[in-house]
Amino acid sequence: MSGSSVSACSRPGNSARSDRGRSRGWGSADNSGEGPANPTPGSPIVRLAKFLAHGGVASRRRAEEIVAKGLVTVDGEVVTDPARDVDGSRDVRVNGSPVAAEAREVWIVNKPAGVVSTAREPGDRPAVVELVESKARLYPVGRLDADSTGLLLLTNDGELANHLTHPRYEVPKTYRARLRSPLSLRDLERLRQGVELEDGPTAPAQVRRYGEREIEMVLREGRNRQVRRMLEAVGNEVVGLRRVAFGPLGLRDLSEGQARRLTDKEIAQLRSR
Repeated sequence: MSGSSVSACSRPGNSARSDRGRSRGWGSADNSGEGPANPTPGSPIVRLAKFLAHGGVASRRRAEEIVAKGLVTVDGEVVTDPARDVDGSRDVRVNGSPVAAEAREVWIVNKPAGVVSTAREPGDRPAVVELVESKARLYPVGRLDADSTGLLLLTNDGELANHLTHPRYEVPKTYRARLRSPLSLRDLERLRQGVELEDGPTAPAQVRRYGEREIEMVLREGRNRQVRRMLEAVGNEVVGLRRVAFGPLGLRDLSEGQARRLTDKEIAQLRSR
């Protein structure tokens, strides 16, 4: 699967996606009873109910009920608190069968317009996770508006997602915007220095002209609809927005509507930002 591309047109028949919400059975990774299934030292610490859900035992709510009934042990000890912290190094069992930690996955997607940046979409519009062939419970790292396009990351690694989106880490995100009208030198400088929004002043941004009515903007904070709002603050309007880079990672030759799983090297580069 690593390195493969998945066309958006394959979504309706994506069997891997349709299996994501199904339980794979308690301890399905290994029913031998011979020790923990693929312990993963150093994996992220999560609540027990979430660990069981990511291991394919059941939904998180159902997993909480299973724990409360005393059916789960951690390192041989019965645990009835679904909020108990565990990681992949623990021997977690349900009814004596070991549960494996879900392998960490990170995917890059070139999101088309009309696709929403959510794990699931209750309406008619497709969700971005439907572009990825994976049975893991993936979630978007940050968001793009439905009508915005470009680079979006999906992962089940909450620690990495927090690192990439928390303002204190200042991970740069690069956008290219098409504008309603050309940007004056004065407004270009205002954007570079930061502008006042209703939720406070923005940090300085790197901005350069990319065409007569196009700019490239690099932000190190992640406010809601920030690019659009900053341009509105200087009296302009974004008519097209595309994210082209997230930290050191760019789209390169990834076509719109396609996705691929990141390599270990690429993930390490993201963690080092």
